[in-house]
Amino acid sequence: GKRKRLNSSVLYDSDESGDSDILVRKVFAKRRCIMDEDESSREQQPDKTCPAENVSTDRKQKVFAKLKELARQRATRRSCSSENCEDSNGEGEEEPLWHLPLTPTEGSETDSDSMKDFIVEEEEDDGDNTEHVKSEKQTQQKELNISNSELLAYYIPQLSRCGHYVHFKRIVKAFLINAIDDTFLSSLYDGTRQKKYAQDMLLSLHYLDDRFIQPRLENLISRSRWKDRYKERVDCYPDVRIILKNPQNMSCQACELNRYCTFNVLLSGRLYDSKTLEADDFMSDDKQVLKVGVVCANRTRVYHNLKHFKYKLYVDCSSIAKLDGVEDEAVKDTVERLFSQLEDNGWIQKRYDDLEDYMNDADNFQEEK
Repeated sequence: GKRKRLNSSVLYDSDESGDSDILVRKVFAKRRCIMDEDESSREQQPDKTCPAENVSTDRKQKVFAKLKELARQRATRRSCSSENCEDSNGEGEEEPLWHLPLTPTEGSETDSDSMKDFIVEEEEDDGDNTEHVKSEKQTQQKELNISNSELLAYYIPQLSRCGHYVHFKRIVKAFLINAIDDTFLSSLYDGTRQKKYAQDMLLSLHYLDDRFIQPRLENLISRSRWKDRYKERVDCYPDVRIILKNPQNMSCQACELNRYCTFNVLLSGRLYDSKTLEADDFMSDDKQVLKVGVVCANRTRVYHNLKHFKYKLYVDCSSIAKLDGVEDEAVKDTVERLFSQLEDNGWIQKRYDDLEDYMNDADNFQEEK
């Protein structure tokens, strides 16, 4: 602003003057004065002569450098806490990440200290750059908010995860409860039970269906030539026996292609609800015998083991609860006692190993030629 005002005065004086020599001397003197003044101001206030673009670029670089450093510190802190290692000062173990506050609260010293890495000091600017500074602050604040969201989105899923075996033990405990109180599973799915333990069990049941079993069943079906009628039969009958017979050159009753069919697939058992696992007594003695080729027989075995694993697990839990001779005991105490017995004798681990074997068989099943 100062330079513009001085230039305008030079032009005004030169316009009024009629002598060319005076004009040159006036302009030269004015320019010399301006140059000296700029140099002196440059020495005293070097920051005010920097372009706004360079200042903005430097601030952004500082912001992202601080964010990268914070991410590195958080990653180091998490790895140290997971290994129960001591901090560099030898003052004890680092606080685990899941004990750190995820959202800032007013008056919290921990939150204010953790946000120091995000604070960028703003320099004072002239009045002409006020609007530019405001927009720059808003942009930086948005960038900080986005970075905070990205960090939390990375760490929060780690906090909510639990192991597959933990999910499996919850399912076993839910089946033991339902074996004593046959309304438990139905109340889980209809939303009646809202306590944390019940919600955890419901989450694990969905995890078993949606993550373990259903994707592998769909993969087995998509890579086969099975007809819908055969798939529906395998889905409906929880018991299966695959028996080797004399080969016959005929149409396979699973894929309806001409094969040397050497196996009989014997399907039996009662139809049941896939959620509450309640069995239906309608046509309980019905059986189906189908003659299939070797590839369809192997696929039937793998598919059936996964499809009806949850129901078979529930049947076994119900049998264990019925064989228990203790009476006049609270449901919670009975379930805890039975669960501890099954865990101590390795029964739960054995059934979990069976599930893993079934999933591996499904994953490794070859394409049908």
